[in-house]
Amino acid sequence: MLRLGFPTVGVADLERAVRFWTSALDLVDSPEWASDHWRTLEHADGSGRALGLMLSESPAERRPRVHLDLVVDTTAEQEAEVARLVELGAEKIDWDDYPPNPDFVVLADPDGNPFCVVDLSRAPSN
Repeated sequence: MLRLGFPTVGVADLERAVRFWTSALDLVDSPEWASDHWRTLEHADGSGRALGLMLSESPAERRPRVHLDLVVDTTAEQEAEVARLVELGAEKIDWDDYPPNPDFVVLADPDGNPFCVVDLSRAPSN
């Protein structure tokens, strides 16, 4: 049976990426499949795999078609998490495609991979 696994991010500096993502999302570096080219990050509570990091020589895309959305429940949490992620090494991106009153903030990880921090309290409703 085909199943969806977990997202994988291509990175230029594997050790730096491990430090950033484990700190950013309270994940742990797993020995599963660990190599000079791959790391599996797991949830710290032992509930399973969360993120793959793969050494990549290709540059990060400014507007990737697939990206990570990290979610919080309030605007205050979003502001605090954005500040914490920047302190960990993320960078705010000058995003020229924000809609009016956006519910998300676009950041890039230390390798330049864009991701969003989404405030679910401001997400559009149908």
